[in-house]
Amino acid sequence: MKIKLVIGTLLLIGCSCSVEKYIPQHKTLYTGSELSLQSNDTVAELQEVERNLSNLLFKEPYAKFLGTKPGLFYHYKAKQEKPGFLNKFLNKKIGEEPIYLSDIDQSRTIDLIDNRLKNRGFFKNRISSTIVQSQKTAKIVYDVDVQTPYRMATYQIDTMPSMIKKDVATLMGDALIQKGDRFDLDLFKNERERIEEDLKNRGYYNFRPEFLIFEADTNQYKSKQFDLFLRLKRETPKKAIVPYQINEVLVYPNHSLDTIYTSNDTTLYKGVKYIQDTLFFKPKRLAPFILFEKGQYYNSDQSRLTSKRLSAIETYQFVNIRYDELDTISDGVTPKRMRARVYLSPLKKRAIRLELQAVSKSNNFAGPQLLVRLSNRNLFKGGESLDITSTLGYETQIASGDNAGLSSVQVGLGGDLTFPRILFPIKIDHDFKYKTPNTKISVSFEHLRRSQLYGLYSSTASYGYNWNANKFVYHEINPININYVNLSDTSEEFDDILEGNPFLNNSFQQQFIAGITYAFFYNELNSTSKRHPIFFNANVDIAGNTLSLFLNNSDSDSAANTIFGLEYAQYVKADVDFRYYRNLGNGQKLISRLFAGWGYAYGNSETMPYSKQYFSGGPYSVRAFRIRSLGPGTYTTAADDNSAFFDRNGDIRLEANLEYRFPIAGYFNGAVFADAGNVWLTEENASLPGGAFSSDFISELGVGAGVGLRVDIQNFVIRLDLAAPLNDPSKPKADRFKFDVANPVLNFGIGYPF
Repeated sequence: MKIKLVIGTLLLIGCSCSVEKYIPQHKTLYTGSELSLQSNDTVAELQEVERNLSNLLFKEPYAKFLGTKPGLFYHYKAKQEKPGFLNKFLNKKIGEEPIYLSDIDQSRTIDLIDNRLKNRGFFKNRISSTIVQSQKTAKIVYDVDVQTPYRMATYQIDTMPSMIKKDVATLMGDALIQKGDRFDLDLFKNERERIEEDLKNRGYYNFRPEFLIFEADTNQYKSKQFDLFLRLKRETPKKAIVPYQINEVLVYPNHSLDTIYTSNDTTLYKGVKYIQDTLFFKPKRLAPFILFEKGQYYNSDQSRLTSKRLSAIETYQFVNIRYDELDTISDGVTPKRMRARVYLSPLKKRAIRLELQAVSKSNNFAGPQLLVRLSNRNLFKGGESLDITSTLGYETQIASGDNAGLSSVQVGLGGDLTFPRILFPIKIDHDFKYKTPNTKISVSFEHLRRSQLYGLYSSTASYGYNWNANKFVYHEINPININYVNLSDTSEEFDDILEGNPFLNNSFQQQFIAGITYAFFYNELNSTSKRHPIFFNANVDIAGNTLSLFLNNSDSDSAANTIFGLEYAQYVKADVDFRYYRNLGNGQKLISRLFAGWGYAYGNSETMPYSKQYFSGGPYSVRAFRIRSLGPGTYTTAADDNSAFFDRNGDIRLEANLEYRFPIAGYFNGAVFADAGNVWLTEENASLPGGAFSSDFISELGVGAGVGLRVDIQNFVIRLDLAAPLNDPSKPKADRFKFDVANPVLNFGIGYPF
């Protein structure tokens, strides 16, 4: 597939050099339009107007590739008498219809430009067009002389019924329109939508933004100013101008279309009626998710957040909130009553899922993995969920070199019990309006057998909370986080590695880790309103402090403290990950990423536990270097040193990435990237000379650049990245900077690197 893609790319470059010879006689190919804008107004507003008007023009009517127009070229080739299979195929995939100058209605475009300017407050503009022709092609230049815009002097409410006028008046303090603003229909539209949203939060269930109308009066001023009046349209229905009060709340916790309810199915809890034929969901557990109650006025935000909170419970598949109007509208003045119905349709209580996965890990291990997941929802009739997962996997090291051929067998069993509420000895009164926090209890056991080296038994247990503060912010805190690791069945080869490397030996010695972890996420990637989204993640991991307060059982100052006969780790670790995604249009993106992490072992620990140390290099890091092949610092191993795979970790990690992504054709996307990074030790270690962090860290960064091919099928991404080193810190300083294209590294990955 890759060979075919390369051949196709070469054909595009070689065959689409010129299209002019294919243009029919007496036809002129239209190649685009330009805008020439003049104005006496401020530069900032001129730029805003130019951006707005550019959307009306065919600035680039044809897709370009390396300065050519392959889509147009293959359209013409396919129309020849004997086009050939390749030309017809490429025309079907990327062909573009030509646009001729005779197809362009210049007067209509001028009218559109004038209309758009009037909508922005610019009236009596002078607009003309000029054709710039070159042999068989032509472009159009539109010259626009923009006049001084009209600006608002006052903004006031016109006649309205007293009740709604009073509520609208209270909203004027937050108006989007301010004195001096330019006449702008988009601004007026946004102001109408703001008022409608606020009125719906005050009970006006039937109100719509189109019921409001703005009128501008310029008669009072000789200069270009106007008074703005807001009023209701005459045909506004009476039911839209009165607020509604919730008279009754009905909740159906086990709803289906086939359910027939009777009067015996109703339970009253805190003024809300819960209707279920048998007890499916306890009312006291469901009540905190519902933000509205009897006696309150209808509130659009509360209704929306209630739906979001209920949907977050893993028990339910569908959430539907309906409102029934109970009174006939006659006077358009008196508040009216309504009934709220909450229909909750559950998922199946139990589910089993089997997955056969082809796993590719960031450490270049790949192989099959069988996963079995058993789910039990609404376990205690309060929205709880229990997930039990078992795994069986085989992996082999696919990297070239001395480490190739290493394999491992992994067997695991784990369970997660999630409660859709906070379980804490002391009641927490914080109002989590966006989403209710979850309490999660996790336990897992795993055995990893790595061929020729060692066996590793590990077990983890955690107790913590996670919640969304809003649609961008997510928190996760685990006040109890325990990890026990037991290294066993080590081979003589691995024992020799540990004996010769005290740093690595110490990192494997402390088998018991107990502490607290916290993660903060700010994520705009799923927001359609953010053109250039950002992602930020910060993590803090502190271990051993609580244990050290109660355990001091060593016989000497040099001996390590233990719990249950095991040395426990004591360290602090923190890192941040920042990403900026700049959308360039037409599927193109420029992504930049910065990562910084620091860990420090103290007290009972001489080094950070091996599983908590940082590493650099690989398909999700600095792609010009193999996994864990960077650092620490300028440290390097001899060619015959068999410990190279294990000792490339550190206490400090810095990385920076820059990647340009672009579409190629269909499911195929490309990338050009540059990466830099390394890991260091906080202090110099005799076993790892050159590994300590210093003021010269910039020159010790591993730097690489490369290109990538991605197959993206409905967000399932298979990724190939080919990269070569630009700066190798393991080499002598004078020999580090070299673009080593003769020794590239091919990375395979699932999903984007960031």
